[in-house]
Amino acid sequence: MAQQNFKNHRRLSVGYHFILYPVMLAVIIGSGINLRDAMREDEGVYSASLILALSFIVFVIAFFARSFALKAQDRAIRAEENLRYFAITGKLMDNALTMPQIIALRFAPNNELMDLAHEAVQKKLSPNGIKKLIKNWKEDQNRV
Repeated sequence: MAQQNFKNHRRLSVGYHFILYPVMLAVIIGSGINLRDAMREDEGVYSASLILALSFIVFVIAFFARSFALKAQDRAIRAEENLRYFAITGKLMDNALTMPQIIALRFAPNNELMDLAHEAVQKKLSPNGIKKLIKNWKEDQNRV
């Protein structure tokens, strides 16, 4: 695997992003077509409605499962970065730092963290702005 940097740090899961979501979308479209056809024939409308509802429910469950997992990862990142910052400076991170800024700061090495955190607060830097300012990228291969 190539060394991680700003250009290649975003990761997508093939099974989740490129297989599961398109298949779920196809199932929802197919069940919608099935319901339309059932309504035209005036037969099987109830079962076709249930299939469409279940398809939608599966899509929502997959969305929330991903959302909840990312929230848990965000909380872990916030705790790790706060501990790292405290170990370096003896102080907790500034409360003005937003969650996306803290997530971006995880790529900063220890010697750049304090200055970047301060600059992020002062200039209200975006996560991408923070990442672009990092000179020596610190890899994080744990978040998907």
